[in-house]
Amino acid sequence: MHVFVTGGTGTIGSAVVAELLANGHTVLALARSDKSAQALTDAGAQVLRGQLADLDVLRAGAARCDGVISLAFGSDYSTEAALAQSIAEESAAMAALGEELVGSDRPIVTVSGTPWVPGRAATEADPLPTDGPVGGRGRSVNALLALAARGVRATAVRMPRTVHNEGKGGFAGLLTDQARRTGVSGYPGDGTQRWPAVHALDAAVLFRLALESAPAGTAWHAVADEGDAVRDIATVIGRRLGLPVEAVPQENFGPFGPIFAMDQPATSTHTREVLGWQPTHPSLIADLENIQP
Repeated sequence: MHVFVTGGTGTIGSAVVAELLANGHTVLALARSDKSAQALTDAGAQVLRGQLADLDVLRAGAARCDGVISLAFGSDYSTEAALAQSIAEESAAMAALGEELVGSDRPIVTVSGTPWVPGRAATEADPLPTDGPVGGRGRSVNALLALAARGVRATAVRMPRTVHNEGKGGFAGLLTDQARRTGVSGYPGDGTQRWPAVHALDAAVLFRLALESAPAGTAWHAVADEGDAVRDIATVIGRRLGLPVEAVPQENFGPFGPIFAMDQPATSTHTREVLGWQPTHPSLIADLENIQP
């Protein structure tokens, strides 16, 4: 399959590109900079220059391929306005890609986060939130999945709060960055809230499986660790960086503060049973040992 990939140089995207190429697919990947283009070329992908906001470029990329994996998302989460802008840009991009595939029965796999459910771990059957700080992502994913009724094999892979590789990435990576800036490995609340996690290389396998065989209109969970206590995550970060570990106000984490403070474990039982996905790479707590002081 010739696959158009956006976000192909990020923590998840670079692993997805490598996974696709290693399993006989070819890749056309969006690149917004010379550096990204070179990284993709070095990996063995073809390059389409453009940005996520270039909707005509996205449509052209989708038109040239047998399927799409949409991973690109903005990198500025410093304010609520910046986060909202990234969500709006992602939503417009997914709508453009989806419309290009209408009536073709070609696959598109997009990414979202696992939902949170009070009192228990979230499952694949639980709906995404459509309000709150990231509600816009839920609405755009739901709109894409609805294209199943219009001849698009649209599916979604829900990612846990931390997608990691070599101690970097995801919400745990944001905690590490914050610790380096402030000199404290902090966590919001009492630290007992749990975050699910997955290694990027395991997540990449699930994206490939969804692209190849997942039925239209379905959602899957790329969850390896059901839920690691945030205080345990912060403890490893603090030890690796030689910093004190303590509770800090959730406001210190900007627009992600309320999300950081939530207990949000998730399972992937259905995903493993139906798609045969089995994570094999290190857990988050083990992988954080790779953090360099």
